[in-house]
Amino acid sequence: MESNQSVNKEPSFWLPLFVLVTGAFAAIMNNSSVNVAIPKLMTIFGVSANEIQWVVTAYMLTSAVVIPITGYLGDRFGNKRVFILSTAVFTIGSILCALSWDNNSLIAFRVLQAIGGGIIMPVSMVIIYKIVPMQKIGLALGVWGMAAVMGPAVGPTLGGYILEHSSWRLLFLINVPVCVIGIFLSIQLLKETPVRPNIKFDYWGFFFATVGCFTLLLALSQGSKEGWMSYYIVMLFIISFFSLLLFVISQLNGKDPMLDLRLFKNKTFTLSVIIGGLINIGLFGGIFLVPIFTQNLMGLSAYDTGILLLPSALASGFMMPLSGLLFDKFGAKVISFVGIAITAIGTVKLNYITMDTSTHTIVWIMIVRSIGMGLSMMPLTTVGMNVVAKHLVGRASSLSNVCRQIFASFGIAIMTFIMQNRQAFHAARLSDGASYTSPVASSITGQLQGLLVASGASTDAATSGAIGIIYGLVQKLAMVLAINDTFLISSFFLFAALPMVFFLQGKDHAKKKPAPEENPVPEAVK
Repeated sequence: MESNQSVNKEPSFWLPLFVLVTGAFAAIMNNSSVNVAIPKLMTIFGVSANEIQWVVTAYMLTSAVVIPITGYLGDRFGNKRVFILSTAVFTIGSILCALSWDNNSLIAFRVLQAIGGGIIMPVSMVIIYKIVPMQKIGLALGVWGMAAVMGPAVGPTLGGYILEHSSWRLLFLINVPVCVIGIFLSIQLLKETPVRPNIKFDYWGFFFATVGCFTLLLALSQGSKEGWMSYYIVMLFIISFFSLLLFVISQLNGKDPMLDLRLFKNKTFTLSVIIGGLINIGLFGGIFLVPIFTQNLMGLSAYDTGILLLPSALASGFMMPLSGLLFDKFGAKVISFVGIAITAIGTVKLNYITMDTSTHTIVWIMIVRSIGMGLSMMPLTTVGMNVVAKHLVGRASSLSNVCRQIFASFGIAIMTFIMQNRQAFHAARLSDGASYTSPVASSITGQLQGLLVASGASTDAATSGAIGIIYGLVQKLAMVLAINDTFLISSFFLFAALPMVFFLQGKDHAKKKPAPEENPVPEAVK
């Protein structure tokens, strides 16, 4: 009797899950580690900031373009095959990036790398839903989600260390052994998912999605540099709007749509995407603003900043599987509300940091914030995916990841815009107080002039030097206040998400069975 039970026992999903997490983590970590190498690559290749920025932008745009087709690829060829091939493409792209000889070649190879890297995350989520029992899906997605939150923080730490002690090429080569092992283990451990060989590729949907997503994300990433009202950015937004409008029309009327937008008829799925997007704005706002504060204002190196962010990444990674366990027991509503509230309060606390704030204080605020982030993200993703029919999980994963990419890009764009405008506002206000008519400013200027003259400077040089010092202090203080304001506004997005949580369906979704395979749409969509 015992032998029969052992024969019929389902194989463990932990080893396959480990393979999926490893692939996702390698892709995300690499992209974030490259960001810290941008200044060094400018010097090595002898290019401007505008030219080198395409090393990052090209990856982001390409990954956003390929995400919508992952649902079709998984249905048509099998998710295991797609995962292995995408990991292989990412590996080849990484090797070629390490062999780059100039900026243009690096950008071209980053595009190839992004084709594989962009597919890995959504396809791995689909495979998890195929191999993990529904009663343990929260825990499994929590473990998988560790890659999404730890990668952006571990990447700069590792990247900073490599740049200080080795060649920049190692930033890309370090992925290769991890991915090769991942490919080998995927072949051995993963099972192929059912395929639909007769499904047709949505060419018009792909075209409109590619143009729409590309122009939208390009406008969001370049808007602060080019000017939001410039002809270039306005035209990108116009092209994006009409392309996405045509994409929506084609998807709602097509027989085999690339992204099944009818999934948005389901209130729980839609809310999970919107709330997750608002949290994403808070997540990337913090990842974007804290390095600016620590490096530009506190004088820390990229490596030191990475070390500062590492404890918060570990805290968030620890909370991911724990939140999955709690979701499997209690559902998403209470856990998500508590997590978002903690994140929002932690973000408000960042509003009060100054140049005199100790790094230990910043670390603890970031840890508290990350605990809330880790507690809320996976339950929200899981409760949304659980209401989707099993055969539509691939399309839902693609749709969810596209929205996440757009929200993240929007978050960085709007935080950049707010920070720049608030810095100009505070600089103008502080400059009024530092004018020659101010007795305090005149006194400080005189003292600085005296010190500079005493050190051997001429009277004219001392005067211009004193003015330059005061101007620099004004700009620094203006930037501190601007970043404080931006953190405060970032928290508004998180507070806005709190009431939406109450409209999610409760504990029953933690163990809800998916709709039958033969149904064309989820029961809740009907």
